[in-house]
Amino acid sequence: MESVKVLFVSQEITPYLPETELSYISRYLPQGIQDKGMEIRTFMPKYGNINERRNQLHEVIRLSGMNLIIDDTDHPLIIKVASIQSARMQVYFIDNDDYFHRKATFTDSKGCFFEDNDERMIFFARGVLETVRKLRWSPDLVHCHGWFTSLVPLYLKNAYREDPLFSDTKVVFSVYNNAFDSTLNPSFKTKILIDGVMPENVEIVSQPNHNNLIKLAVNFSDGLIPGSSDLPDDTLQILKKSGKPLMNYIGNEDFVDQFSVFYESIINSNH
Repeated sequence: MESVKVLFVSQEITPYLPETELSYISRYLPQGIQDKGMEIRTFMPKYGNINERRNQLHEVIRLSGMNLIIDDTDHPLIIKVASIQSARMQVYFIDNDDYFHRKATFTDSKGCFFEDNDERMIFFARGVLETVRKLRWSPDLVHCHGWFTSLVPLYLKNAYREDPLFSDTKVVFSVYNNAFDSTLNPSFKTKILIDGVMPENVEIVSQPNHNNLIKLAVNFSDGLIPGSSDLPDDTLQILKKSGKPLMNYIGNEDFVDQFSVFYESIINSNH
């Protein structure tokens, strides 16, 4: 029997960024799932504050070189990779000089949200899916971690639906207590339109704030996971009201077993 393939898409992974609830689970869950005999691929953005030399990142020339058009502008896609030796695990990084050169993740030194975080999200989501396509790798399940990954379910279920690599792929979305207070660029909902994505698919982000992004991801996910024990009530309600399979929050004990049971139930569901 072929092993189950799981694609992890995360906005942060330790040790490349400081340890948080999100970066910790994004580091140890893929390793645990791989140890259970599943095949994994793991992606995150290559923010400029990630030390490439210390973490031994190098460019994967055969995967780089595509251009993604966002808002009528070409943006070259650069793919880098690093290994977490102790875990026998590789992490792929989505990079681009315009979007990921600055030495910060989402805010400037004054704590102001970057104006192009909307385009950075689009570039990251599309960059991941295009790279997986180039790898000719067909995931059974994609597990997205954090609001920055919230366009992946939308694109998978619409723009890539006809692609045989993704036609049976299920999506699980984990939400963390790391909301942003700002609103994304008002033209976000037109920028995210690509072939296969209809304006009615993205109506929910007419006002592109954190909770509406979560709603967008929830709409196109097959399973949902609260990644924090203390999710704000309005965010938790979005998950509960969706009617989608919802895993209970679990801390750092035995989480690999519980996740893998949930994955299996989602992969085998007929929705």
